Amino acid sequence: MENLFDLNTFSGKIIDEESDLIPLMTSDDEEAINKEKLPKSLSILPLKNTVLFPGVVIPITATRNKSVKLIKACNKGSKLIGVVSQINNKVSDPKIQDINNIGTVAKILRVLQMPDGNLTIIIQGKKRFKIEKIISEKPFIKADISEIKEIKPQKNDKKYNATIDSIKDLALKIIDENPNIPSEASIAIKNIHSNAFLVNFVSSNMNISVSDKYKILETDSHQNRAIECLKYMNIEFQKLSLKNDIQSKVRNDLDQQQREYYLNQQLKTIQEELGSSSNHKDIEDIRSKASIKKWTNDVKNHFEKELVKLQRINTQMAEYSIQRNYIDLLLDLPWNEFSKDNYKLDHALRILNKDHFGLKTVKERIIEQIAVLKLKGDMSAPILCFYGPPGVGKTSLGKSIAKALGREYIRISLGGLRDESEIRGHRKTYIGAMPGRIIQNLKKVKTSNPVFVLDEIDKMSIGNQGDPSSAMLEVLDPEQNISFYDNFLELGFDLSKVLFIATANNINNIQPALLDRMEIINISGYSLDEKVQIAKKYLIKKQKDNHGLGNDTFDLGNDVIAAIIKGYTRESGVRLLDKKISKISRWVAKSIVKKENYENKLKIHHLKHILGIGLDQTISEINDITGIVNGLAWTQYGGEILFIESTMSKGKGNLSITGNLGKVMKESATIALEYLKSNSKLLGIENQDFLENNFHIHVPEGATPKDGPSAGITILTSLVSLVKNKKVKSSLAMSGEITLRGKVLPVGGIKEKILAAKRANIKQLVLPIANKKHVEEIEKKYIKGLKFRYVERMIEVINFSLEKNKL
Repeated sequence: MENLFDLNTFSGKIIDEESDLIPLMTSDDEEAINKEKLPKSLSILPLKNTVLFPGVVIPITATRNKSVKLIKACNKGSKLIGVVSQINNKVSDPKIQDINNIGTVAKILRVLQMPDGNLTIIIQGKKRFKIEKIISEKPFIKADISEIKEIKPQKNDKKYNATIDSIKDLALKIIDENPNIPSEASIAIKNIHSNAFLVNFVSSNMNISVSDKYKILETDSHQNRAIECLKYMNIEFQKLSLKNDIQSKVRNDLDQQQREYYLNQQLKTIQEELGSSSNHKDIEDIRSKASIKKWTNDVKNHFEKELVKLQRINTQMAEYSIQRNYIDLLLDLPWNEFSKDNYKLDHALRILNKDHFGLKTVKERIIEQIAVLKLKGDMSAPILCFYGPPGVGKTSLGKSIAKALGREYIRISLGGLRDESEIRGHRKTYIGAMPGRIIQNLKKVKTSNPVFVLDEIDKMSIGNQGDPSSAMLEVLDPEQNISFYDNFLELGFDLSKVLFIATANNINNIQPALLDRMEIINISGYSLDEKVQIAKKYLIKKQKDNHGLGNDTFDLGNDVIAAIIKGYTRESGVRLLDKKISKISRWVAKSIVKKENYENKLKIHHLKHILGIGLDQTISEINDITGIVNGLAWTQYGGEILFIESTMSKGKGNLSITGNLGKVMKESATIALEYLKSNSKLLGIENQDFLENNFHIHVPEGATPKDGPSAGITILTSLVSLVKNKKVKSSLAMSGEITLRGKVLPVGGIKEKILAAKRANIKQLVLPIANKKHVEEIEKKYIKGLKFRYVERMIEVINFSLEKNKL
């Protein structure tokens, strides 16, 4: 609204080199311009955000090379140019399709050379024209034009005169309403005696879009042009009036708020002087509740001070509700209030076995802890962290532990948490302050010894509001959490009896100091047989209950469940398997409701109809060419098979690596090639092979990021296979880190990698000798059907892996 009129246009305008100022256009000036004849062709100057109207004078800064050349050329001649507006102001080099075909002939009044090389010109609009034909576009646009005939109203046209009067009156009102427009502007409006120029002048200076201004310019009828102009002025005046009304209302509201604040402050002072308040009954109720709390002296003294504050606050004031909420929090928190633990080991083991299949090591650790708690009841609870791939039962295991101990269960998700205040709470001085999620949940369960599951603790991140991982250090440190300080509570609260259980997919993402405070328990993936048993004992029954189906509505045999696992899932856990059984349950429910016949005992051939097309299964490559080796990798979602491919082509010994690989994996590839070069004689490889060829290593599934040192021996074996032209056994996979000296170092995630190998029909595994102890710890059922070759040096890997026959 402030730009409704361009203030620079009110003082006067430059007309030519000899004269400095020109008064606003008169009717005589308009008549003189109308008698002028336009040339047949003109140079066309496109403008980005401006529409030039006849009679109006505007300044223009030319920055484009074409525009500068046009101005310099035309200024030496007739000084006439054709000014048009651009359809799209983002186009830097407009062509004929980017400009409007109706514009205004303008005369260059003055040209000013700027220090930065740009030109600023003062131009005055003359007549409207239409582009008939483009003559040329270089060095600037030149076109044949035709004058547009003006449709003028009759001399005493009442409707037209009334419209002009309305425009003038409304313009004066806008100037009066808008404090940013000087009052002198009204004098300029009153001194315009040409009706057509008044419309052009107001239209040019209105704060409307270029397209709306162009709509006014292209209107031939003076009557219609004036009506269009008046329409936009009315819209602008309504906006200005609304803005002024809002500002006036805001000022009045602020005055009222200040008055109320002043009166409330006076009332507060009077009540403090009298020592009286109207909340006696509330205070008595609070004291009655406080009398039965098991508080320490520090908490009791703090409570009394806060209660005195509450007594001094008038119940009608906002501070009263804040203070009352704080007092209620002190009363509702379970200070030294505990639920009775059930230390019966048989009961605990029965609950754990009922809810979870397998997990022998984890269950033994939990039973051990319950036994210790039974012998020494005052022992602080341990901080456990279950980590493993998704869907293996980490979170639900926490719920089972709570059920086994007879404790309350709390779960909070920390995934994506960025605000430290979510853990520590806000200070009471902030508007909308509240305690952190730890204190909030303890208030909810009303006991100081619940089982508290901190889900997805590895997915917390640092944000602008602090580091929640650092705040969690005090929560999980047995030496500190005996007096956990919440910013809102302003008191230490004992968390030492809370059994905290954290869950994570990848412990590498957890802050080292936080990881050090927890006891890490790995929950690995399940084998095929285990998944079948989990489905039969837990998942099918759960989904039947969830979908209102009876036990006899459908049955899945072991072979069908195995087919679902192999054909429709690719995971270490059973979450996707659970979803597939849920889909089958929905299909059965639909069939029952629609009274369709179906076989209760579903067969394998029914799965395609119910579940659709299965996943492409990962199987070991059948090596028809050299340079392809099966590798094993660990991810936070479980074990995976990697296919390492190598090729070479004529070149200068360069190494290319593709497949969305991380820094560590790229370094492994570089080490592998350097080892190959330095031991070429031992391996029977000509040095010339490295000088005359480029090497390319690729790991398929390029959309998936991959990293880690485990692929070291796989990459080296792939290169040796390529150079020696010997293929690798297709039934073999390997994992291990290498050094420049050819030593094979141990790697992690052995169980997950073994499960991945079995899923991919791998029969033989090559692993570092240092990992032999990890394999021996794994139950026999997981490694059944696999043969292991343990190696210490890279030469052992090569001799074992490459087939003897040369292709």
